[in-house]
Amino acid sequence: MANENIQGVEQEAATFQSRFKLLKDEMQKVIVGQSEIIEGVLMALFSQGHVLLEGVPGLGKTMLVRTLSQAVHLDFSRIQFTPDMMPADIIGTNLIAENEGKKHFEFQPGPLFAHILLADEINRATPKTQSALLEAMQEKHVTVGGHSYALDEPFLVLATQNPLEMEGTYPLPEAQLDRFFFKLLVKYPARDEMNTILDRTTEKTIPTVERVLDRGQIIAMRETVRGIPIAREVQDYAIHIAMATHPESEDAAPMTKNYVRYGASPRGAQALILAGKIYALLDGRFHVSKQDVERAALAALRHRIILNFEGEAEGITTDQIISEILKLGEKATV
Repeated sequence: MANENIQGVEQEAATFQSRFKLLKDEMQKVIVGQSEIIEGVLMALFSQGHVLLEGVPGLGKTMLVRTLSQAVHLDFSRIQFTPDMMPADIIGTNLIAENEGKKHFEFQPGPLFAHILLADEINRATPKTQSALLEAMQEKHVTVGGHSYALDEPFLVLATQNPLEMEGTYPLPEAQLDRFFFKLLVKYPARDEMNTILDRTTEKTIPTVERVLDRGQIIAMRETVRGIPIAREVQDYAIHIAMATHPESEDAAPMTKNYVRYGASPRGAQALILAGKIYALLDGRFHVSKQDVERAALAALRHRIILNFEGEAEGITTDQIISEILKLGEKATV
């Protein structure tokens, strides 16, 4: 009986690994390079999280999201945020409808009601509209006219923002940034990747993406992730990393004490563990290691740390602080 259980567990892990790779390979037919970005987006999908993509225009952020929607059997919607957009424009509203001569209010869903939502240039929306979206991300439902409407699972928001052009934008408050599972930094492609991009986008033949996963398979993969065991020692290590981002904590790193005003919330530790579980599965293991947790640290914590005045003035980045925490953690465990 024990052997059968072990074989079942190994088969479950192998199935997850093969499906994840199949979806990633399908997306890479169109998306050149950006392997870590694709991996991060898929990890959020299978962890029931959301992703904030930050990068200058023209790096393929929108194409990445559209390609994902083409590779899975899920509904896709895109919202181009602007300063004049109101919450009802994304959530939906009650309209007057007539049935057999009687008038009544009928809810007309907005573009928010999709499985995969591209929130393009989210920092161009007013705080009121941002809050409406981010509340839906957390609660997985919206309330209109006193009635609650659930969002279908899986529900994945991929929001983009431009770090350079600040005019006419409303930066996301730290409490709302915390709703994102990962923050991924989309980098400029290398020279070889530029050649491939130009070949794919300036010739007659354009790569096509096939649908390789359906809704049921995605939900099953989410359950597989949640079922991965984690040793108390590894969970304590994830907690240590999260606590080391707080300047008042006894675990705080020197840079944390000097440059941080407030550290990561418990959601940061949750993201470390869930992402660590997926890294373990992708490595063919059914247990989480400390290295799995460390691999997720930058993407899971960089948007959850608030710098103080000294940190801002000296140009310190949250990635530098996280890197120091990880180095100190490695020394402590050696």
